[in-house]
Amino acid sequence: MKYLLCLALLTTMNFPISAQKSFKQQQLEFDRVKTAYDLKWSSLEKELQKAGFGSKFEMVLNAYKAEGELEVWLKTSKQEKLTLFKTYDACAKSGTLGPKVIEGDLQTPEGFYNINVFNPMSTYHLSLGIDYPNTVDKARTGKDRKTGGDIYIHGDCVTVGCIPLTDDKIREVYVLAMEARNYGQANIPVNIFPFRMTKINFDSYTKQFPQHIAFWNTLKPSFDYFEQHKKMAKIVQNDGKYLLK
Repeated sequence: MKYLLCLALLTTMNFPISAQKSFKQQQLEFDRVKTAYDLKWSSLEKELQKAGFGSKFEMVLNAYKAEGELEVWLKTSKQEKLTLFKTYDACAKSGTLGPKVIEGDLQTPEGFYNINVFNPMSTYHLSLGIDYPNTVDKARTGKDRKTGGDIYIHGDCVTVGCIPLTDDKIREVYVLAMEARNYGQANIPVNIFPFRMTKINFDSYTKQFPQHIAFWNTLKPSFDYFEQHKKMAKIVQNDGKYLLK
């Protein structure tokens, strides 16, 4: 049943990111990408120009599970700080707050990732793959259990652990990511937080989910750094934890 399987994305053709000059041209050979580009790029380009980005930019995505939001942050080569460009509402949720632990737990991961797949023929219209699991996720799950995988930002408004948008919204996010990748950004960060980790929110949610306090304490310094500096913190994964370098 289609609406139950985020994993069905594996049944479609996956297109790993590779360093090549013709990345954009290759993507535009696919009908859905071409349609998305034709529908969205003209208006996006005007918004980008107005916001001072032009058509060459780097991109960071911040997702907040409790709020159900996906933020697109951009910067040009001449800018030191990222600027919020757009915020998209997720249109479905799966699981609860807390990290993904094992395959089939319906949880959306929490942590620091990168886009590793552009899928123009997704079961869910268009999709951007996230490189879950990382070493922190694997350490949490342990050797005897499966971490699961196949986590995407995708269309079609259904999910069992992914970040779902409407088809209209994924068109914009996909095109923006394609432009950033084509500009030369090999790694597009996707930072997934359980909630906006302000002190008020942190105090409130840790009372509801005390079992996640230790893990969330490893996410919060990077959230605070981003909020203060509008830059990605340098994050290392060590002994099952995220640490600021």
